[in-house]
Amino acid sequence: MAKELSEDTNVQVSLKTLGGIAALIATIVGMWFALQADIEEAKQLPVPPPPAITRMEFDMKDQLVRQTIMDTQKDVEEIKKTLEKIEDKLYSR
Repeated sequence: MAKELSEDTNVQVSLKTLGGIAALIATIVGMWFALQADIEEAKQLPVPPPPAITRMEFDMKDQLVRQTIMDTQKDVEEIKKTLEKIEDKLYSR
């Protein structure tokens, strides 16, 4: 049956168990302080600047996009000319 716990209840704990409990508590406390120290150190570190696009980089990308559009326009014109030649040959017979 279940025993009642009261002021007169005796609990027997070995020295080995007490040592283990003390070591566990010391480990947890040590980890807590180490974590707090790491958090404080992280707060002191400088924040890296966000990656900013420089004016030169923007101009280069803009120039690349414009050049690609112009090349595509030239390709489309060549394809139209070729298509017209093909249509002329097809319908001339």
